Amino acid sequence: MILTLSCPDKPGIVARVSTFLFERGCNILDAQQYDDEETDRFFMRVVFAPDGAGLEALREAFAALAADYGMDWTIRPRAARRKVLILASKFDHCLADLVYRWRIGELPMDIVAVVSNHAAETYAHVDLGGLVLHHLPVSRETKLEQEAALWALVQETGAELVILARYMQVLSDGLAAKLAGRCINIHHSFLPGFKGARPYHQAHARGVKTIGATAHYVTGDLDEGPIIEQDVERISHRDTPDDLIRKGRDIERRVLARAVRWWLDDRVLLNGKKTVVFTD
Repeated sequence: MILTLSCPDKPGIVARVSTFLFERGCNILDAQQYDDEETDRFFMRVVFAPDGAGLEALREAFAALAADYGMDWTIRPRAARRKVLILASKFDHCLADLVYRWRIGELPMDIVAVVSNHAAETYAHVDLGGLVLHHLPVSRETKLEQEAALWALVQETGAELVILARYMQVLSDGLAAKLAGRCINIHHSFLPGFKGARPYHQAHARGVKTIGATAHYVTGDLDEGPIIEQDVERISHRDTPDDLIRKGRDIERRVLARAVRWWLDDRVLLNGKKTVVFTD
């Protein structure tokens, strides 16, 4: 099982948590912790073998300890697969990569559906066999209705995580709030950076020497959500805008995959406008 927690920092938290698990016959397999001195908050992730201890009994007993420290916490079986909804638009490289990693078992999740504002023919060359694809077209006039249908699908499927895999639509403040802490976007630059249309062309015009990608939580502020993962790649004066786009696709794929894998494994904890990521 995995226990994650965050709370105001004070002495004795590690001792209390370790004692709690020991007294119930649990064996700690891995433990990571972080004390943020700026926010005065403590973060911890513990992987443990329950040795017969029941999940609900553990949760009920831990609730009393958590109340003493004002914790935000979760306990869940590590093997439990999370339900994931993927949103995509015309650019399909991140979608194809996530589906591939899911098929080979690298991302232990259940893809409950794929949603696109483009028709199914857009993905004729992507192996979506066995996955349900929902075409939800959107325009300025129909945005509210489209988002209502999208939210209904999230509820109907029980999706725990929504992934914007180069979904080129801005979520409304209302939908972003409903998905707070469980909606990850991949941004096609190293934030903060060149925003708006044709970012690689902007970067090329400025002669940049690195390009990158950013995976972050979605909030009502466009591209300003807490950052989960970033990566960059060196480029030179010889690279054309097409070279930057090609290299950018590779960065976007790997950055998004890492962020999703860490989220699935309860390694990402929110810390105000930032995140604490207990990498593997």
